[in-house]
Amino acid sequence: MTGFNFSTQLRNRFNGWLAARLKRTDSLVLSQHNVYILPTRAGWMMAVTLLVLLLASINYQLNLGYLLTFLLAGSAVVGMHVSHANLRGLTLKLQPPPPCFAGAPARLTIVLDSTRKQARHGINLLVSGQPADVWVDVPPQGSTAAEVAWLPPARGHHELPALQADTRFPMGLFRVWTVWRPAAKVWVYPAPEVQAPALPPGEPVAQGAAPAQGVGAGEFDGVRAYRRGDALKTIVWKRAAQAMARGSADLISREQARTAHHQTLWLDWHHTQVADVEARIARLTAWVLKADQQGLNFGLRLPTLALPPEQGPAHTQRCLEALALC
Repeated sequence: MTGFNFSTQLRNRFNGWLAARLKRTDSLVLSQHNVYILPTRAGWMMAVTLLVLLLASINYQLNLGYLLTFLLAGSAVVGMHVSHANLRGLTLKLQPPPPCFAGAPARLTIVLDSTRKQARHGINLLVSGQPADVWVDVPPQGSTAAEVAWLPPARGHHELPALQADTRFPMGLFRVWTVWRPAAKVWVYPAPEVQAPALPPGEPVAQGAAPAQGVGAGEFDGVRAYRRGDALKTIVWKRAAQAMARGSADLISREQARTAHHQTLWLDWHHTQVADVEARIARLTAWVLKADQQGLNFGLRLPTLALPPEQGPAHTQRCLEALALC
């Protein structure tokens, strides 16, 4: 067990040293310059066995012993060539990683392209330093996609860890591998509060300020989040059906004419009513998602940034990114 831990630490240090020397890129062509090969434990045992067979054949002058020894040695050499060729010539491409929320794994999609006329078997893809891995085969002159998971340490905009591709095909006597450092980054949004309170009420538009335009602009545009006691006739049933289709129970009511176009929904850092910084960020994240699901016009106020009221996926993405870096 001690020897195993030492070899694992040695391998991790070597991979770390190797990764520090590699240039970051989202596409990597594997060649003899970046594909490495070493015997596995089975390979070392094979070498010891061949040595014992050779010494016994020499000592006892066994012609069949010589035949068996060199037949096994030739098979091992051919296996080494086939194993190295199983990776050499592959092209690895990383798809742009989609954003994720803190506490959830980031999904990294890797496409493997091959121009060789033979299939490639038993290719293992994994994140360096993590035990989870994915095994794939690549068809002749074709491509295949594989997805590996990586758990980011915290919210923010993170560089991706080093990735590895390795194979022990066909005999398991040699491990052939490469280390790859992607250039892409992944957004990790804050985890939303599980049971966040209702959206805050709209704020009166400043005197002389031009109201924002656009359909579905929340309290400011004649609709707002449903409040207990609202009449059924004020509910926007079309949007309610759309929300239910998405698995949400959020309802939207029409604002009274006397208040419509005179209020703006602001998600304010100081209105979260919690003291902890991370709790504030989690509540604001939940509010941003809820306002987006309801199609409301909303703005976001943070201690160092204020995003004016808008709506739509692009605005929601900007708000989540601002909260991720807060």
